[in-house]
Amino acid sequence: MNLRRTSLRERLRGNGSGQGVLLPGHGRRRISLIESFNYAVEGIIHVLRTHRNMRLHFAAALLVLVLALVLGVSRIELIVLLISIAFVLIAEMINSAIEAAIDVATSSFDPLAKLAKDIAAGAVLIASINAVAVGYLVFSGQVQESGDNIVDRLRDAPAKLTIIALAIVVFLVIATKALTGRGTPLRGGLPSGHAAVAFAAWMAVTQMLDPSEHRFLISMIMLGVASLVAYSRIETGIHSALEVVYGSLLGAGVTLFVFQIFG
Repeated sequence: MNLRRTSLRERLRGNGSGQGVLLPGHGRRRISLIESFNYAVEGIIHVLRTHRNMRLHFAAALLVLVLALVLGVSRIELIVLLISIAFVLIAEMINSAIEAAIDVATSSFDPLAKLAKDIAAGAVLIASINAVAVGYLVFSGQVQESGDNIVDRLRDAPAKLTIIALAIVVFLVIATKALTGRGTPLRGGLPSGHAAVAFAAWMAVTQMLDPSEHRFLISMIMLGVASLVAYSRIETGIHSALEVVYGSLLGAGVTLFVFQIFG
């Protein structure tokens, strides 16, 4: 009885039996540099399409780069930010690849497979914490001065107009739901109250800030927060897209009207 252990390379080749798998570069044409590049880009696109966390990391990276451009960080600070961003994205892609490979290799629960996934996810967590720390160290000093000006501006802002605008938005949301007979004041129905209040807050902050106080940047941040609130109502199935859009337009429109007429 032959107990000789065959190597992995021999098993892949089939050891002469013709049942093995071809090794890279054996029996097939070489992949061109352009094809390799295309495959790599396809991998990135696939991860973006199929993994929510990767999309969140990309959105955060874009926000950080825009903030770096607006605040005018130094070349060294920009290099550190780019390295941190790449570190997070690479860790997330490796984590996704490991998960896909484990799902292919195992069809039932395996403690070791779970452990491998947990370790890969831990690597992403470490990369993310590092990126947050780097972002804080780079932006904290530059944002502090602008932040003090914004806080002073908000302290002296027309609070009466903001309260009136939000009150009108809430009243119109409840009235519309009462007329349509759909949903409750806090859940479901036309329009989305959460989206209306979120976009009303975005418009109020935008109207209160002066252009010299990074108005565009703060407005975009508030718009992103309002958009996340609106998207969460659709994602959870509480509202339809039409209900959320109507609520968003109602909140922003009423607040803009109040500030333009009485501000």
